[in-house]
Amino acid sequence: MIAFIRGNFAYKSPAVVHLEANGVGYELQISLHTYSAIQHEEKGLLYTHLHIREDAHILYGFSDLVEKDLFLQLISVSGVGAATARMMLSSMRPEEIVRAIAQGNTKLLESIKGIGKKSAERIVLELRDKMTKTKWDTNIPSLINNTLEQDALNALMALGIARAAGEQAIQRVLKAEPGLTVVEDIIKKALKTL
Repeated sequence: MIAFIRGNFAYKSPAVVHLEANGVGYELQISLHTYSAIQHEEKGLLYTHLHIREDAHILYGFSDLVEKDLFLQLISVSGVGAATARMMLSSMRPEEIVRAIAQGNTKLLESIKGIGKKSAERIVLELRDKMTKTKWDTNIPSLINNTLEQDALNALMALGIARAAGEQAIQRVLKAEPGLTVVEDIIKKALKTL
């Protein structure tokens, strides 16, 4: 099992990074939380989880162990796959997800694309005790980028949103709030409009 990879970021987008370590380039699927933490870094360390499916081996990267642990907790829930867990971590900060689960706030979880009422209830039922017994703490740096719209669109498309729908959602968000300068916020608000 690959626990972490340390190296140079050869490519970064809000959904995928290529991390070069000792001449080998690893493609890692990431959340917006991780992207916001590494966006301005040229090299670094990402904790990893290798997700093996029948048709693919997918490597997920995390900027901190808190996010990785939460991801593993989420995919342990029946009916929550790796793509859904990544969507959750892209829509809300890890501490927000933990708080929602610990407080039994299924409505907040339902606001995440791909999470319905039954899924939200199942997540709370299966993880509530674990979330209240564990101390979760994260530190998320702010995110600033010159190509906000393009980064937001790339992230939405990587999460499975069609290009046209993603473009329309981003335009709606930027028209409603022209002062937004954080890619993560644009993506979260766009996801809520879809």
